[in-house]
Amino acid sequence: MTIPLYQAKAEFFRTLGHPVRIRVLELLQTRPMQVRELLAELELEPSSLSQQLAVLRRAGLVTPRREGSAMHYSVTSPQVPQLMAIARSILTGVLTGQIELLEDLRTY
Repeated sequence: MTIPLYQAKAEFFRTLGHPVRIRVLELLQTRPMQVRELLAELELEPSSLSQQLAVLRRAGLVTPRREGSAMHYSVTSPQVPQLMAIARSILTGVLTGQIELLEDLRTY
């Protein structure tokens, strides 16, 4: 039995609903990174990062590649950075509207 498209979309957005996963995707936008590099940037425990990377792998958003003893991660699609940019643009618009509303409230 296949799931409805709207349900698949909801699951996809639930995957993106964690700050660490968003930050990992942002960091991987420019280049693949080793797990140790991600750990240094995120200041997380290895087990926490591993858990979040597993969620992103299952969702098909990142892919691992072993090089010697080091594990590298990269985004699976050039559309992932585009998605992050669109999200930033939408959020900027929303926050700009809220700032304008706040300024209006302060004026009256």
